[in-house]
Amino acid sequence: MAEEIKHQYDESKIKTLSSLEHIRLRPGMYIGRMGDGSSPNDGIYVLLKEIIDNSVDEYIMGIGRRIDVKLDGDEASVRDYGRGIPLGKVIDCVSLMNTGGKYNDDVFQFSVGLNGVGTKAVNALSEKFTVVSVREGKYRSATFKSGSITGEKNGTTEEKNGTLVSFIPDPQLFPKYTFKVEYIEKRLWMYAFLNSGLSLYLNGKRFYSQNGLKDLIDSEVGEERIYDIVHYKEKTMEFAFCHTTNYGENYFSFVNGQYTNDGGTHLSAFREGLLKAVNEFSGKNYEPSDVRDGIVGAIAIKLKDPIFESQTKNKLGNTDIRGWIVGEVKNAITAYLHRNREEAELILQKVVRNEQLRKEIQAVKKQSKENAKKMSLKIPKLKDCKRHLGDKGRRGEELGENTMIFLTEGQSAAGSMVSCRDVYTQAIFSLKGKPLNCYGEKIDKVYQNEELYYIMQTLNIEDDVEKLRYAKVVISTDSDVDGLHIRNLLITFFLTYFEQIVLAGHLYVLETPLFRVRNKKETIYCYDERERDKAVQKLGGSNKGAEITRFKGLGEISPSEFGQFIGENIRLLNVSVDHMRGVSDMLEFYMGKNTPDRKDHIINNLV
Repeated sequence: MAEEIKHQYDESKIKTLSSLEHIRLRPGMYIGRMGDGSSPNDGIYVLLKEIIDNSVDEYIMGIGRRIDVKLDGDEASVRDYGRGIPLGKVIDCVSLMNTGGKYNDDVFQFSVGLNGVGTKAVNALSEKFTVVSVREGKYRSATFKSGSITGEKNGTTEEKNGTLVSFIPDPQLFPKYTFKVEYIEKRLWMYAFLNSGLSLYLNGKRFYSQNGLKDLIDSEVGEERIYDIVHYKEKTMEFAFCHTTNYGENYFSFVNGQYTNDGGTHLSAFREGLLKAVNEFSGKNYEPSDVRDGIVGAIAIKLKDPIFESQTKNKLGNTDIRGWIVGEVKNAITAYLHRNREEAELILQKVVRNEQLRKEIQAVKKQSKENAKKMSLKIPKLKDCKRHLGDKGRRGEELGENTMIFLTEGQSAAGSMVSCRDVYTQAIFSLKGKPLNCYGEKIDKVYQNEELYYIMQTLNIEDDVEKLRYAKVVISTDSDVDGLHIRNLLITFFLTYFEQIVLAGHLYVLETPLFRVRNKKETIYCYDERERDKAVQKLGGSNKGAEITRFKGLGEISPSEFGQFIGENIRLLNVSVDHMRGVSDMLEFYMGKNTPDRKDHIINNLV
């Protein structure tokens, strides 16, 4: 009878949560992942971004040329010099869902935050949240704790108009978090490049760009460019590009200041417009890869009603804008080529070299595909999953956003993963051995290498990186010397020939436990010595039966144990670079043939 009452389902079991209570209960719905600040995509940076976005929107509307961002321990604050929130609506704008000025085109014409959620989410997920608005010599302030108001003030002031927001992320939701300054600096540089003339300061350090996306491309390529950067800007579109001697295509695309790391309609239209311009100017019919291989480009557009293909806003879905962008890009680049004959000649020389290389590679790829067909039955390297990036459900929802492929070291590790993986979203590719160190190798040799060619085929990137089949490419190797070497070889492969996978945030490294600490009642898995020592202490010490196991390789972890490490609590480290400029020098030092220099570096820095 007691059990029946316990599971009774009636009116008393129905709950209605306030908007901010719902945010705290399901924070992932509003800010994605939580995290501890070790990844640039962790929630604490999303909270800061939401506040800065509002300040940038003021600048876009022509008010306020400065934004001050400050970090003081666990607290972050953002002060702008825009119009300030209307004093009578200060509390509503930071605590009531679907309340804000972004719904009014007369007030905010181009904004990403169109749902009135951002600031409310920051408020709800903060241990302490303070907002101050100043308008025409008057101010109003309010403080909150976990979304509940704790005090408010108003009065007169000599401060300049604008809004100040400060917050401390709730440690209950973001345990052991730390703001990494380098991640915030990278974001502020992006804001500066997208809003030329705006000064942003982080604890007094200025982030400013005079030439917008041209400065962005310059920061990426440096002296590696073959010709001067092509730059075009008007009210609702800006783009810049140049070619380098590197392989592949690298792009940065933005909508209303939002970085769309997976591109979308605006990026594909830009690429098409570029192709049409070069073909029209040259009177030839070059292949897309001939025109675009080696290019580094950026495009930013402003839309009143952006439609994104996912909750994270990383891919634009508006189809009606394609014609406008293709036409404007084609006309602008064609006009540039006619006006700048020397740069036009350098571009066409690069295109011709690309064409020659493509024809050489085609013969190699044809032979590689024939070899792959012969070998595929003998080497079952891939255990695929049922969903892939770009798959749609019946209602048009994205099914492949959580898909991942593990590039594993050896059959034993692959066997453990295969038996406990999610067959819908997790694929396994087993490496046969150490891949080729492809740094400094010509691309035709990479296509001839069986292991690397299988990886390209598996990821579906041999012809176009945009066709990537998985949202996450996860390198899963042992933590010993050989495993770390394989990891470096794979990262070198992607950075050298498929940089866009890294720049778009698709490449990861799987963290697996180094230790298991257990007694008869409890088992704890630890990822470093500090966690191990803490677990031993928790279980009463080694003299009271705490058993410590050191995992030497992934294959030692049984399938029953492995499931939890690639399940809901999976730990992934994103492989990211601040910019591609300098990556070549880094790879040359660590993966090149400068053995004496590298040996001296290791000896001098060995811990």
